[in-house]
Amino acid sequence: MAAIIPLLERELEKKELPIVTKLAEEHRDPFEILISTLLSLRTKDEVTAAATERLFALASTPEEMVRLPAEEIRKAIYPVGFYRNKAETVLQVCRELIDRFDSRVPDTIEELLTFRGVGRKTANLVVALGFNGAGLCVDTHVHRISNRLGYVRTKTPDETEHALRSKLPREYWPRYNTLLVAFGRNTCRPVSPLCSICPVAVYCDRIGVKRSR
Repeated sequence: MAAIIPLLERELEKKELPIVTKLAEEHRDPFEILISTLLSLRTKDEVTAAATERLFALASTPEEMVRLPAEEIRKAIYPVGFYRNKAETVLQVCRELIDRFDSRVPDTIEELLTFRGVGRKTANLVVALGFNGAGLCVDTHVHRISNRLGYVRTKTPDETEHALRSKLPREYWPRYNTLLVAFGRNTCRPVSPLCSICPVAVYCDRIGVKRSR
């Protein structure tokens, strides 16, 4: 992996950053990262970016957010996937932040997982990007590519996270998701990956690849 990471970093320089990473680099605000990650689930980046901008123009703190009617939040974040449920989740998370954490986003995965609607992917991403902490976010891209490379042999994202925490050097954890998401969207695609132009092809076992370009 020490040889692969620098190649993926150079590849990322040519591509658009994932939206949550972009927000993190611009503001490094754990609250904005938490909310934008919740909105991003099953939603395209461009939709998430616009929805986050509209919502944070209305409210940028938990206190401001809970003053908004749910309908106003729904209108602001539409058309993100499951926008009605996500509006309720945003309000609930903000209430819990105020009541339990003095309006500050906690910096541990264990505490973040106590919020309704926050799973391991979200918790890890907030810790990694919001606090530069020991978060190792595993989504479908990270799971697929880590296995395709032959770096891990796992069946689920949770298994992949566990395997990576045991094997991947900790210095790579905060950046690993960003690199593999961008790489997975542009080159190492789920179906027919672009192996002919892949910068890390020489290091890849091509596990499960039946057709490529």
